Amino acid sequence: MKDNFCPANRNRTMTLSDNEKQRYRKHLTVQLPKEINNTIICSDLFDILPKLPAAFCDLIVADPPYNITKEFNGKKFKGTNTAQYTGYLRTWLPEMKRLLKPTGSIYVCGDWRSAAAIQNVLEEHFIIQNRITWEREKGRGAKSNWKNNSEDIWFATVSKKFTFHVERVMMKRKVIAPYTDNTGKPKDWNETDGGRFRITYPSNLWTDISVPFWSMPENTPHPTQKPEKLLAKIILASSNEGDVVFDPFLGSGTTAVVAKKLGRQYTGVELNEEYCLIAEKRLELADKTAAIQGYSGGVFWERNTLAEQKNVKRPDMLRAAIQNSFL
Repeated sequence: MKDNFCPANRNRTMTLSDNEKQRYRKHLTVQLPKEINNTIICSDLFDILPKLPAAFCDLIVADPPYNITKEFNGKKFKGTNTAQYTGYLRTWLPEMKRLLKPTGSIYVCGDWRSAAAIQNVLEEHFIIQNRITWEREKGRGAKSNWKNNSEDIWFATVSKKFTFHVERVMMKRKVIAPYTDNTGKPKDWNETDGGRFRITYPSNLWTDISVPFWSMPENTPHPTQKPEKLLAKIILASSNEGDVVFDPFLGSGTTAVVAKKLGRQYTGVELNEEYCLIAEKRLELADKTAAIQGYSGGVFWERNTLAEQKNVKRPDMLRAAIQNSFL
């Protein structure tokens, strides 16, 4: 029997037609506008940074080029040693404190090569609260080294008073050992049509993230695109509805898109016009659906549990379970 499967038929990577490029280009601004909320600024960060108003945002998510040689749509960032990368971070990271409100938070993405530099510069200007490590689920193998399969996100705040809503980022996990109480009733877990699950507190080790790939509608041509689910965790935990989320390295727009889907305002700066246009298209599509893969019923699901998500019939029961876990 002939196999009719063809990846190209399922490829949902976002593209732009010439008409779309022309239309979305009208939305872009290369100068700092009077109203910066819900705006993408297509410009060099170092030109815009001094012009941004003080204390205008509640949350910053920064995903700068890592300390590796990488090409971004024709523009190459060259990896260097830790001392030089530290110098690069000092050209923009200290300024982030000026942009944040006194209760603001910042998350900085990196990998093992950039970890020391990020920690050192963050400690000079912020209070480091934690370091999140997330599993990328994919990566190239190496015969003479360990497969590079994780990245870090450093969480820091301006002060000791900051926003953090742990109840908004609870995890829904499959129960491996279904313990019961003395009466035989489930202990800290629930029986559902999709199986046995429990609501658990989130940790700083994230193993439930799927990196966008060609069959996912959120996928774009950006080489280091972050998943919407990852940004949803950060935005839900460290901001409130209506807050302003700023991304100084917006890329293909994931931070802005997720902020919009979750009822926040956004501001982003991105040098590459192609990525800005893709971001504009994604923002337009966000008006049609606020769905975030892996986030349903007010909780985050383990990776590869799409079938169970489809079986969710009573999201109010999930919310009740979350509330009961804090009693």
